[in-house]
Amino acid sequence: MQFNTEGLVLNEMNVGETDRLVTVLTKKEGVLRAFAKQANRTSSGKLAATRLFCYSRLSVYKGRDKYIIDDAKPIEVFFELRKNLEGLTLAQYFCELSISMAPREAPAGDFLRLLLNTLHFLCKGTRPLLLLKSVVELRLLSLTGYMPNLVGCEECGCYEAEEMLFYPRHGMLLCGDCARGVQKDGGGIPLSQGVLTAMRHIVYVDFEKLFSFSLPEDGLKQLAKASERYLLATLGRGFQTLDFFHQMLSEA
Repeated sequence: MQFNTEGLVLNEMNVGETDRLVTVLTKKEGVLRAFAKQANRTSSGKLAATRLFCYSRLSVYKGRDKYIIDDAKPIEVFFELRKNLEGLTLAQYFCELSISMAPREAPAGDFLRLLLNTLHFLCKGTRPLLLLKSVVELRLLSLTGYMPNLVGCEECGCYEAEEMLFYPRHGMLLCGDCARGVQKDGGGIPLSQGVLTAMRHIVYVDFEKLFSFSLPEDGLKQLAKASERYLLATLGRGFQTLDFFHQMLSEA
């Protein structure tokens, strides 16, 4: 079966001297792995279009047990990512997350839209890295059915209190009073009102407004801590690209 689609290259691997195996996030087919024959030849039209981070128009043949990219034309190469090491590492982390979390052979338009917009902001440098990281982590979790319950305290239901804590292992909130009377595995992370508002914004707002918020630096660090701990606790695994991103930040 032959079909045309648009997709973002999440991973690339050379196969032999001339071929390439790529992992692509597409709108209608989700994540798929496909061979791009002769893609490593300098004369190949598929050379640029099957590179990491390239958003391309693809002509794909679906065989019995594999996909083959017959033709590929680049739409957006996100070249600016390569000018900032921290941003580049974060983009690689987002790709690794998408490979792990986006559906396979099923529609993934919301996943693709999230990643494309995030890469755009990384290239432009108009949003802090920690803000983008938290947006991707929490929104991806929500898209895959792991939306945290941020409406109010899990016990008493209060929407706001002087003290609110987020429990990553449970994806829930407790107010300070209830937290002192309830035993929960794993410590709660105290959230300022601004950070809690930001988390609710990321999880519940329409996509068009997703990136339209800001926090001071200490708030961004608190947000990043909460979103990352929730993601790692939920998925039960780590990511090498995330470790490398933290290493880059510590050396900056």
